[in-house]
Amino acid sequence: MIRSVHISNLTVFKNARLTPANGLNVIVGENGTGKTHLLKALYCVANVLGRDRKINAAAAPTKIALQSALADKFTNVFRPEALGRLARRRQGRERCDIEVRFAKRTQTISFSFATNSKTEVQIENLPEEWLSDTAAYLPTRELLTIFPNFVSVYEGHYLEFEETWRDTCVALGAPLTRGPRESSVRVLLEPLEAAMGGAIILDRSGRFYLQTSSGTMEMPLVAEGLRKLGMVARLIATGKLAGNGYLFWDEPEANLNPRLIKNIAKTIIDLSKGGIQVFIATHSLFLLREIEILKASELYQEVPVNFVGLKATEDGVVVSEGADLSELEFISSLEAELEQSDRIFEVG
Repeated sequence: MIRSVHISNLTVFKNARLTPANGLNVIVGENGTGKTHLLKALYCVANVLGRDRKINAAAAPTKIALQSALADKFTNVFRPEALGRLARRRQGRERCDIEVRFAKRTQTISFSFATNSKTEVQIENLPEEWLSDTAAYLPTRELLTIFPNFVSVYEGHYLEFEETWRDTCVALGAPLTRGPRESSVRVLLEPLEAAMGGAIILDRSGRFYLQTSSGTMEMPLVAEGLRKLGMVARLIATGKLAGNGYLFWDEPEANLNPRLIKNIAKTIIDLSKGGIQVFIATHSLFLLREIEILKASELYQEVPVNFVGLKATEDGVVVSEGADLSELEFISSLEAELEQSDRIFEVG
């Protein structure tokens, strides 16, 4: 699990410190305050430390391997013209520093890159071992409809799609979980399949379908909100989101109606309760309230939740944290929705 994060001079962040909860971490803020950038940076680190462990599980991490892997991952996920473009520019030469501390001290990593760097990362603190858990990233767009042949086309051609799409498609195509973990997977899957009215299946042609009691429906004909639920259901079914690990989800509420947002809120907090460290970025007051309602229930009271508020200032984005929304120093991204609620009551 990620225990602490320190980021300086990354895009909009001058100096940001976070202490994530073991369970659910909810990031709120106006557009341009770096919510997605924060998710992507943490995903890059967790993905590299988990992915490369599988490439050479017998060997400890090396500076050369990590420097190359981190530079490639940040470049392919953020898609800047050069790695140094991610370093926040002020007068003179600036350097971006990132430190991520995990539950085991032997996995802590810190590294940097400068504004004049095209492809070079410098490791300041080398972790002694790889992560034992994997990371998943869910973008705002559903990917089930573009899945057929996407990975092969992506790897064979240059496409202006961030690498999170490729990574998620690889995870969607993994085989289903079998064995002792099937029962825990079913517990998470059942409410999602009830909401979708069926189960997600992958046929031999490499296409996803929604299998219902009345037959199968090709994925482009399924409502987009249900396709987002289906993407989560598939990752649970393959074991990617069952057990320990990391989930980074950008605007899970996008293109969902309130009924489905309630399903998503329950799935998110169920995953957190089941051992996944979840990070979401959201604009939705409805989703935030659903999370707080669930958090207050007896079933989820023990799930650790951390709310992270981001606010833009002349000197960069500043961060506040709290166990409840009310503890944040600012929730400006929600003020418009709160003001609208007040106006509706006035009209009534």
